[in-house]
Amino acid sequence: MGNAPAHRPESNDSPTQRQRVLLVTGMLGAGKTTALRVLEDLGWEIVDNFPVRMLEAMIDGARDGDPTPLAIGFDSRTRGFDPTRVINQVKGLTQRTDIELTTLFLDCASGELERRYNETRRRHALAADAPVSTGIRAERDLLAPLRRWADLLIDTSDFTSNDLQRAIREQFSGSGPDELTVTVSSFGFSRGMPPVADLVFDMRFLDNPHWDPELRPQTGKDAPVGEYIRTDPAWDEAFTRIRDLILMLLPRYRAQGKAYVHIAFGCTGGKHRSVFTAEQMAAALRRAGFSLTLLHRNLGSRAADFLEGGQRRGNEGNVPGQLQQIRSAPPA
Repeated sequence: MGNAPAHRPESNDSPTQRQRVLLVTGMLGAGKTTALRVLEDLGWEIVDNFPVRMLEAMIDGARDGDPTPLAIGFDSRTRGFDPTRVINQVKGLTQRTDIELTTLFLDCASGELERRYNETRRRHALAADAPVSTGIRAERDLLAPLRRWADLLIDTSDFTSNDLQRAIREQFSGSGPDELTVTVSSFGFSRGMPPVADLVFDMRFLDNPHWDPELRPQTGKDAPVGEYIRTDPAWDEAFTRIRDLILMLLPRYRAQGKAYVHIAFGCTGGKHRSVFTAEQMAAALRRAGFSLTLLHRNLGSRAADFLEGGQRRGNEGNVPGQLQQIRSAPPA
């Protein structure tokens, strides 16, 4: 784009960290949008369908003291797209000492691309009124020089969306699998289930401390309540099995690219059994090396005692009329 911006020489006092730049391109339908979305989750700054002729100016603008890596997406729909010109620009940029530039090309077999287009009923940008296969062939011929030039190539022909997300994370996270954000919470079924929990465990099979007058005003965070729950013959085996299941699942969630996992424990009012279990599980997961957030949704709810007291021991599955009225009221 006219005269290239003058190179700013690095002084001895200037930082030596190179700006990391990734160019993401490839066949339409091969997964560019998914790749950019994952890179954004990994902390990259994302620019999509940026005019390629302004590439150098964009990179220079990103050099103003911001170490955030930059991913720039473009494809055959991008204004002014010319593979030969892109290659020439990239050749010049790779000679610079202030940036680390990589080109990623996402490819996919023509038959699979055609299947994807037919499934989504989208029209190929280069097909006009012709069959999708015609547009795919034209695009493949157009992109052939860029495909040969790219530093990295990922063929998504046999990939699911999760497969591609995992491949991008493995290639560009820089530190192996991402840290998994874990939330452990307690809640009362009487106030409704948490809407976004991934794993929900119902602890109402345990003896209820509410029926002990001395324990009733206390919570699952108090030692006497915990001692009471531990005396239930079902506690040890149930907690051990739930803990082992969670410890088995969390690494698999992380390997699949899941960023957040919410584990919720429920009891009737959200005051005793669920709170104690959540506290114990959070401690066990921390000992296993997980960093997590612990929440008690209904611990401060004034309705907890009323809801616990409205149900008789051994009959917690029956919902009294008063509880039905509370559920039908609009949420606070």
